[in-house]
Amino acid sequence: MALTTCLGAALANCSDEAKPAAGQSTASPAADARLARLAQQAADTGSLGVIVRVDSGDGKPVEIAKQAAWTKDDHRLAAGDQFRVGSNTKTLTATLVLQQVAQKRIGLDDAVEKWLPGLVKGGEHITIRMLLNHTSGLGDFLLTPQFLPSLTGQEQRRWRPEELLANTPEQAPPTEPGEKYSYSNANYEALGLILEKATGSSLAELIEQKITKPLGMKDSFLATDAAWPAGKRHATGYEPDAKRLKALLSGTVDLPEGVGFAGPERPGHNIDTAAIDPSWSWAAGGMVSTAQDWQRFVTALMSGRLLPEAQMKQMRTTVDAPEEGGGYGLGLMKVDTPCGTVWGHTGGLPGYSSEMYTDAAGTRSVAVFTITNFGIKEKKAATANKALVDAATCQMLGQPQPSASPTG
Repeated sequence: MALTTCLGAALANCSDEAKPAAGQSTASPAADARLARLAQQAADTGSLGVIVRVDSGDGKPVEIAKQAAWTKDDHRLAAGDQFRVGSNTKTLTATLVLQQVAQKRIGLDDAVEKWLPGLVKGGEHITIRMLLNHTSGLGDFLLTPQFLPSLTGQEQRRWRPEELLANTPEQAPPTEPGEKYSYSNANYEALGLILEKATGSSLAELIEQKITKPLGMKDSFLATDAAWPAGKRHATGYEPDAKRLKALLSGTVDLPEGVGFAGPERPGHNIDTAAIDPSWSWAAGGMVSTAQDWQRFVTALMSGRLLPEAQMKQMRTTVDAPEEGGGYGLGLMKVDTPCGTVWGHTGGLPGYSSEMYTDAAGTRSVAVFTITNFGIKEKKAATANKALVDAATCQMLGQPQPSASPTG
């Protein structure tokens, strides 16, 4: 589960678009202003609010925060707000695994059964590599009847990774391990357990010791409950109400009438989902971060600061994943954009969607955060959001923004 003009004073405030924010690059004010227009358009077309941060490697990042007018009553969005980055966490988990591979504690061709006896169906035929690149043959627990109440926040239940693995169905139709790419959060729940067994440390400890503390990521942590840190700004996330959600998911799952996200009702048939507990996502998607912090991580990774060359080569070895826009390596997406190939990941949790990319050298990076996940599955919202991501990615790569984007 992953993702033409200002719409008037009632919905948008476009008066500041031509004024670069503090710290924003002045190299191309016209491009920066156009990116701000696209951000406001996306917010008003269903994204509700967006944070865009483009770092072209020149020390002058572009930072934009735009939102639909009514959302300002809940929270004034800022570029430095903490955010649930969802499945971008998979890149971090994969990095930790590959660090252990480099130290020869874990082997990419180790059978899962060796590490988690009896926990993963068919684990004797599934390798660590298959978990990392989603070729394990495991299905996903995400939309199963047992788990859906927790995903939507209707049920307050703490899921252990072992329980999620027990509730993971087979792919439909069944797929043999290593046969093809099929994205599954279960793969990374298993990897989190393997990391803890191999190191004797908790996943949260490993993240702090190996990633966030060395890189100075002071606003990043693994969520263990729904709470946000006191004294820190965080983005408020939203999802469609039950009626809109049922229509959106009709081709994927047949939701019973009235099943929707828990939270306060908001304008436009939306629900405030900021208080839904994401701790179940753990090694598959539990990180909280900021745009700046996560860009610090992905640029450090891609520039070779976190892994030896051999493991970086393994991470970048991809299988075909057309649904991701290119290929999938070991916790890393290779995405073909209108302006060139980028590396990174996407993420989605109730109320939060994100895309994070770098160039091949890890010198340039872009982050686009959106304060809804399912909401940008609607056609107009998806189109406007994609136009924003494409434009931001092209600007990151130093290329002209696509002329086909709305508001050209």
